[in-house]
Amino acid sequence: MSKKAGPLFYVCLAVFIFFVMFPFLWILLSSVKPLSELFGDHAFQWFTSHPTFESYVSVFVNYPFLRYLWNSTVVATITTVYTVFVAAFAAYAIARLEFKGKAVILGLVLAVSMFPQIATISPIYMFVKKFGLTNSYLGLIIPYTTFALPLSIWLLVTFFRKIPFDLEEAAKMDGATPMQTYFKVILPLAVPGVFTTSILVFIAAWNEFLFALTINTAEKYKTVPVGIAMFQGQYTIPWGELSAATVIVTVPLVIMVLLFQRRIVSGLTSGSVKE
Repeated sequence: MSKKAGPLFYVCLAVFIFFVMFPFLWILLSSVKPLSELFGDHAFQWFTSHPTFESYVSVFVNYPFLRYLWNSTVVATITTVYTVFVAAFAAYAIARLEFKGKAVILGLVLAVSMFPQIATISPIYMFVKKFGLTNSYLGLIIPYTTFALPLSIWLLVTFFRKIPFDLEEAAKMDGATPMQTYFKVILPLAVPGVFTTSILVFIAAWNEFLFALTINTAEKYKTVPVGIAMFQGQYTIPWGELSAATVIVTVPLVIMVLLFQRRIVSGLTSGSVKE
């Protein structure tokens, strides 16, 4: 019989949520404050009596912010699609096929994902520079593989291992080829895991900063994180525009997670319990 949570639990939960949400709430409230209230004594007030959307208008009028959004969307989407597609095959082989060195391969995948970006940025930049890929979408999509592919493989291996092997044997008995078994039997059952992995990879690619800052220096190919960082001038910091831009790029991700939270939770937990 489950035990009912007491008042202390809800108080602690409310405090925890407040601390987690505090940075975003502060940015949200700052984005609708007039410029005069962002400094001095008014800066420490939660709410303003003169809300304005001037900062949001300025983001799109004074900066090529729509271009930044388009660049991030293209790079993150293509990275997610091709990475998860490749990772699904690799994870299936590691989880379902018998061959020597599976543990070594999985260990190497984990080891690659542990390298800090600052340690890999120099050789990656030399590579993309040599092949003329700087200031292009492909120049970011290829480097993003260094963190997106290991993450995808590591997550998907868990989901593929959860699927009963009896289904695979039954498909072989019915005359299905390995590719037919993969696409018609195994992959549909792994959809929650694939969906969860796609969301996590997309968010990681969307928020990436170091590669985008180093490789794509042209204004035409800057992504959202780099574009927002470049709002700062030599002598001034436009806190209103920075706050508004942060809200604009964060809200879609929050809405996406809230809309698909059941699938995400289902995917994260589907490989964690052994029946």
